[in-house]
Amino acid sequence: MEQHAPSIPLEKDDMVLIPAGEFQMGSDDRDAFNDEKPIHTVFVDAFYMDKYPVTNAQFKNFLNENPQWRKPLKWYESGKIDIAKIARKYHDGEHLKHWNRYVYLRKEADHPVTWVSWYAAMAYSQWAGKRLPTEAEWEKAARGGLTGEKYPWGSTIDASYLNFDANISKTTAVGKYPPNNYGLYDMIGNVYEWCLDKWNKYFYVQSPQDNPIAGDSILYVVENFTDIKSSRVMRGGSCVSTPQNVRVAYRSRNTPRYTCFNIGFRCVMPVKP
Repeated sequence: MEQHAPSIPLEKDDMVLIPAGEFQMGSDDRDAFNDEKPIHTVFVDAFYMDKYPVTNAQFKNFLNENPQWRKPLKWYESGKIDIAKIARKYHDGEHLKHWNRYVYLRKEADHPVTWVSWYAAMAYSQWAGKRLPTEAEWEKAARGGLTGEKYPWGSTIDASYLNFDANISKTTAVGKYPPNNYGLYDMIGNVYEWCLDKWNKYFYVQSPQDNPIAGDSILYVVENFTDIKSSRVMRGGSCVSTPQNVRVAYRSRNTPRYTCFNIGFRCVMPVKP
């Protein structure tokens, strides 16, 4: 049974505690892809996770203090060259594509920030004193303490629980749909979420039992993320994903420079320093 020490607060700055413990990671059901197999037992230390994906408003606060990660613009209105901007090696040319210069759409302050690369997500996470989740942390959190279910609430897809399958065809404000048992919102649907791990299709065959991460260690990735070029894991599906691709076990990936209208992120923080 999962437990947490009474001295650890259950919530912390819009984050919720995900208790330490084992869970069954992956899937062997008829909808499972080969990279989700085999089901294997994983132990994950306790950590805090953001209740919601990072929003446009939150990302704007980051950019106010870190102009080197702003949307690339050739000119200011004054005609001067815009020097403070994201370096070209950290995005695919469409960083914050949906923003108007340095401003998100007024009605989308509470929507997940999208068109952000893994590099930009990593930079935000460090600025916030957090980091991206490992793939194992993400799946444990998404399952909400349930075992063997396809979705965070059970085995049947329900449109009243998530934004998916182009039923809206764009992002929705965070927190619109019910949370899972851990109090986390939008763990599936709305936007894919970047994870720390290097993509490894066959990782589950050899995954360590305790706090697994594919590729380099958490510390190495956090301290050297700007030098990393290998593809990274994405989880959770999005507003245009099919029911099969919003299952909690579903795995996806992309290059760290990639951006898209349906990719965002959320952060975690370890309980122990």
